[in-house]
Order: sequence, then C-alpha cells, then structure tokens
Amino acid sequence: MPADDLRRARFPGSASRPVVSPIQPSVVYASADADALDDQYEGRVKGYTYAREGHPNAETLAGLIDRMEGATGGIVTGSGMAAVTVALLANLKAGDHVIGADQLYGRSLRLMRDDLPRFGMTTSLVDPTDAARIEAAVRPDTRMILLETVSNPTLRLADLEGAARIAKRHGILLAVDNTFTTPRALQPLSLGADIVIHSVTKLLAGHSDATLGYTAARDAEVAERMRVLTATMGLTPSPFDCWLAERGLYTFDLRFERVCATARRLADALAETPGVRCVLYPTRPDHPDHNRAQALLAGQGGNMVSFELDGGRATVNRFLRAAEALSFAPTLGDVGTTLSHPASSSHRALSAEQRMALGIPEGFIRVSVGCEDPDSLIETMVSGVRNAL
Repeated sequence: MPADDLRRARFPGSASRPVVSPIQPSVVYASADADALDDQYEGRVKGYTYAREGHPNAETLAGLIDRMEGATGGIVTGSGMAAVTVALLANLKAGDHVIGADQLYGRSLRLMRDDLPRFGMTTSLVDPTDAARIEAAVRPDTRMILLETVSNPTLRLADLEGAARIAKRHGILLAVDNTFTTPRALQPLSLGADIVIHSVTKLLAGHSDATLGYTAARDAEVAERMRVLTATMGLTPSPFDCWLAERGLYTFDLRFERVCATARRLADALAETPGVRCVLYPTRPDHPDHNRAQALLAGQGGNMVSFELDGGRATVNRFLRAAEALSFAPTLGDVGTTLSHPASSSHRALSAEQRMALGIPEGFIRVSVGCEDPDSLIETMVSGVRNAL
C-alpha cells in the first residue's frame, strides 16, 4: 500500500453550506506550522488546537445561550455541576468565605458543605428570599454569594435584586444558577449578577439525552479565569452532546410556552384535589413569593410544580405506581413529564430533620411538566392522587 494511502483524508470543500451544524468530534486540529500555532494561542487568528481547550460545537452552543442571557464569552461545560464548580473554584481560594442559599440543588449543597471546606474555604447557608439574612452572613473574607433564581424543590424565589445590591456594596461576586427559570423568564446579569449558570441538560436542551452546563460572567477577567479552569480540569463537553443541545434550543421557546401554560393548569387542579396538602407554583396567589414572582418573572411561573400528599412516603409510593404512565426519575426539563421525590433523590443526603426544616417532608413531590396533552396529564395526576389515598 502506498504511504499516501495512510494519510488522513481532508474534509471536502463545498460551494454550499450545511443547514444543520456538523458534528466535529475531532480531538485535535492541525496547524500549518509553529508560527501559525503561536498566532492561534496568542489570539491573532481564530483557530482550534485541542478539543479540551474548546471546539466548534461547544462554541456554537455557547454563542446561542449567550444571546439568550445577554452575555458574551460564555463557556459550555460537561455538566451543570461542572459549571457550578467552575464558577466557584475559578474565583475562590483557600481562606475565602462563600454564602449559599440553603435550598440549593442537592449536589450544590454537598459541594458547599463537604467539598469547599476540604479546599480551605468556609461556607454559610442562608434563606435566599431574605436580603437581610444574606447581609447578616457577609464577613470580611466573603468573596461570593451563590443563589438559584428558584429553589429546588420548594420553588421559593431568591431576592436577586437585594442580593445584587449587597454584593455590589461589599465587592462580592454574585453567581446565580438560572436553570429553573431559564433566560426566557429572567436574565440574572441584567439584575446585577456577576455570573450566570445553567444546567443545559434540563429545559434548554430539553430531551434528556445531553449532559451539559453553561456559565458566563459580566467581567472579562472573571470569564477568562473560568475558561482557563475549564480547560485545565478537563470539564469540556462532548461535541455530540453540544450538537444535541443546539438542536433542542431551536424549539425551546415553543416548549417553554407549552410547559408553563400546562404547569399553571396542573397546579390549580392539584390544589382542588382532596389529599393534596399544599401546592407550590410561583405565580399562584397563595405562593409565599407571589409578588416577587410577578415582578421578576413577568407572569411566567415555569414548568415546575411541587406539592405535598397526605400520608407520607406510603402515599407517595402508591401515587407513583398509580401514575405509572409518567416517569419517576431524578431529572427535570424533559419533553415528557417527570416526577421526583426529593427525600429519596436530590436531598437524600440530608437528615429527616434537615429536610423538614427546608419544607421537604416525606410526602413532598416535585413535578417537571412536559409537553404532553394538558388534559391527559392533569387527569393522570389527579386520578393518581385519588387512587393513592
């Protein structure tokens, strides 16, 4: 076989362009010579070198989410928790103090309670709905506040505007996980946040087939620190997952409108169902943060509904079996409705007493509303409750 036959083929050129973004799984990119490689690394020309440092599918996806969030230079990571980790570790060091919301996602709570202290950082967890409590937790060594726009799973709304004022006054970074709310309802950077975070895995990608995160910063130096740490720690995403998420983004607005409308109807229906002790949905008048939700979310309550059943775990198990047409799975944001029991999944690491203090008893269920026919979904949920009692 001639030696030339062993050379890699060159991608064919074309006078036309693909309508769908191509998947580019190449790990490495060839440069013309050493000077050309210098030009790329030193920013004189645009180019890719090694996929861990960035690749076309990640850059395409980041650019789309940047437009949604009103950001520039966002970074796509291998998971939502990778994005949270990058935002923290790129901007903190041993001896720094971090304030976190007391109802962060379970793994974020674990990171705050167990992992950051191992790296020499201290943390405090406070009620994010009360700016006075956030202010009271600030210390001379505080360097960051980490909040979620809407808490998981009790759907409380953080006082983002109050937190932003506190952060600015004390020279502290404010990082906001906007996964539940999405940029369609709220853009944290426009409210004064310094860093925005997403689990792209959820509503943005929308099909439970891509595991990705995203983070962007207002300040270019902060953004560069996060970019460098992402490459250094190997938190870069898969090109295929980025391609899947890009596909999902093109239907995001349609999906978001559908799930929000259905979630509102489902919350109202559950509130009238015997055996349902309480229902949490941000735009309902009985939600504790109703006024803030109306002001911040422009009437968009989101796709998440939480409720509590009488009878505790035994009733929950009967309900889950009765509603077997719906997936009982620890995720959210899928095109199909999923059910979650936080006490046995996202918040299982907490003691029963800790969960109760956060308002998460054994009878608590979180619903991620999907794109099914609304009438059929509501009938399945309501009849499931009735059959569980």
